[in-house]
This record gives sequence, C-alpha cells and structure tokens, in this order.
Amino acid sequence: MKPKILLTGKGGQVGSELHCLLPRLGDLVAPDRRELDLLDPDSIRRVVRDIRPQLIVNAAAYTKVDAAESDEANAHAVNAIAPAVLAEEAKKLGAVVVHYSTDYVFDGAKTAPYEEMDPANPISVYGKTKLAGELAIRSSGVPHLIFRTAWVYATRGRNFLLTILRLATEKEELRIVRDQIGAPTWSLEIAAATTKILAQVIERSSATSAFSEVSGTYHLTAAGETTWYDFARAILEEASSMPQGISWFAAATGGHPLITRRVIPITTREHPSPASRPAYSVLSNSLLTRTFGVRMEYWRMQLRLGFAAERKTRQEIVASDF
Repeated sequence: MKPKILLTGKGGQVGSELHCLLPRLGDLVAPDRRELDLLDPDSIRRVVRDIRPQLIVNAAAYTKVDAAESDEANAHAVNAIAPAVLAEEAKKLGAVVVHYSTDYVFDGAKTAPYEEMDPANPISVYGKTKLAGELAIRSSGVPHLIFRTAWVYATRGRNFLLTILRLATEKEELRIVRDQIGAPTWSLEIAAATTKILAQVIERSSATSAFSEVSGTYHLTAAGETTWYDFARAILEEASSMPQGISWFAAATGGHPLITRRVIPITTREHPSPASRPAYSVLSNSLLTRTFGVRMEYWRMQLRLGFAAERKTRQEIVASDF
C-alpha cells in the first residue's frame, strides 16, 4: 500500500519539483499557505492530525538570509518551531519526517568538504534557525532524513541564477564575490534524488521500520565546487546560447537582450551584507552515496541541465533515476 504523503512548501524551488515527483510514491497532499500556516503551530497540528500522513516532507523554509538578521522571530518560527511541531506530530502518528537544511549551519572555517559529523557553528541568524530545526527533529526521536543542501537555484522563484540573468539585461559590468566557495545545486536534482531515496527505502519494508535503519542527516548537493563569481560567468556562458522561445528564460530576462560584457571578481569585504556567510561551505556527499548509492551530478552539468530543462519533460530528465 502506498503511503499518504504530506508536502509543505509546494510553491518553493524544491517543493514545486517534489510536488511533481512525489505522487509516483504515494497519495500526495500538499496544502498551500492559506491551508497550512507554518507561523502558527496550531495550524500545523490541525493539518497533520486531519491528514494523518505516513510521510511528512518539509520543503518549506524561511530562506531570506539577509532579512532574517532583522526578522529573527519569523525565521525561527518557520525554520525551527515548525519542524519541531511536525516532528512531534509525526512521532505521535508513527510517521517519518523528511526535512531540508543548509550548508549555512557551518562557519566556513574548513578548506575541505564538510562531513555530516563536523561540528556545526552557524554565523548567521538564518543558519542558527536552520540548525535549531535540525536539532528539534533529532531530539524528537522520530525517524527522519535531514538533507543539507546548498546554493539552491531554479528557473522560478528568487535565486542567484535569476538575479544574474536580470542584472545582465541592465548592466554592462557585474561585480561578483569570488572569495566564497560552495556547490550550486539545481532544485530538480534535489527533488529527484529525494524521490529516488524515498522510493528505495519504502520498497524495503514498512515505511517506519525501513526509515529507522537509515534515519539521520545527509549532505545532498551538486558535486564539485566553485565561487559565486565563476558561477555567474557559467550562467552567462549558458545564457549566450539559449534559443528563442524558452518561457522561463524570457521571464527571467523580461525578453530583453543580455548586455553584460564584463564580470569583475570582488571580495566579500567589498560587498557587505547584513548576514555573514561562510567562506567555504562545500559539503561531502560521501555518506549519501555509501548509504543510498546516489551520486549527484557535477555543478556545471546541473547548470547545463537546468538551462535545458524546458526542452524536456520532468519525467525525461529524472527517468534514469528510476
């Protein structure tokens, strides 16, 4: 019997992709913000108790890193309290929680990819609230999969990819930070890997017992590493060969031509922001691969696939995973 799945955050970058993929695994229920208010613990409890899911996939988050510095209450409510309530309710139902966290739980002091057991030390309000959400889920005792990802982008929403494309229609010169290193990760790759992992675990036996065997935290990002500066250059390189008529690209550029001629590398100090960001936040996917056999594509290949996404269906893109 296929499980009933509750998905939060269906309008987000990862959530929208999960909304397309998760129905192949079970009976999906995906309330919108009017039906499920993550700022209201009573709303969360009511929805979970009404739906009674076997699997809760929490793809919702407060992701405005700079805004969180002056909006800590709301960031904490969505990133820490809401996951705690979901985990508490899931525990009562005998359900499983899947949750997404971030590379920003680390301080960036390392120079080699972070492993799951490396000590967390967030340096921003956003990172601290996301870590609090992780800790709440773990302490609840509910079977869970926490996937830490990084530098997420999509062809919709608000993200670095779309910002660069918009700016490239407005400015001949872009100044982009070159001393922050990470792994840009396409939202569809995150959703496809999640769906593959869930399918694999569900097929083993009853959901709760199977998930208990692999319950824990895993890093799930693109392979390789780069800087924001080099990511921006790669975006413009891909954009230069985009054919006409691709709707997401037309929306991102407003239908205007790209006029950027130069991308200038700058330091973090030259581009101050309210929130501190880790200088190095590359995550190792080795535990993910050892446990589930999942290997993530190199970041540059993910970007190329992202630009080509509208030329294929979602099923064609992820077909090789199933």
